[in-house]
Amino acid sequence: MDMDQTPPPGKYAATVKVGPKGQIVIPKGARELFDIHPGDTLLLLADANQGIALMRQETLDQIIMQAMPGHQTPVDSEGDEE
Repeated sequence: MDMDQTPPPGKYAATVKVGPKGQIVIPKGARELFDIHPGDTLLLLADANQGIALMRQETLDQIIMQAMPGHQTPVDSEGDEE
């Protein structure tokens, strides 16, 4: 895709630079598209042949719930359940 063209709805493309600490900034357009906010937890998936992907933690939780009916997601240490 030509980076000067507007991507189709629901798609986003950009280049980012890796900083000295190995960090990247998720561009505003991508954050808006995926409703990502400061403090959100993202899951990073990496494969030497296929590359790197990010997904929202909630998406992984939904996949687990579908794959393992009756499975309870862990409650954080501040939760009421033990």
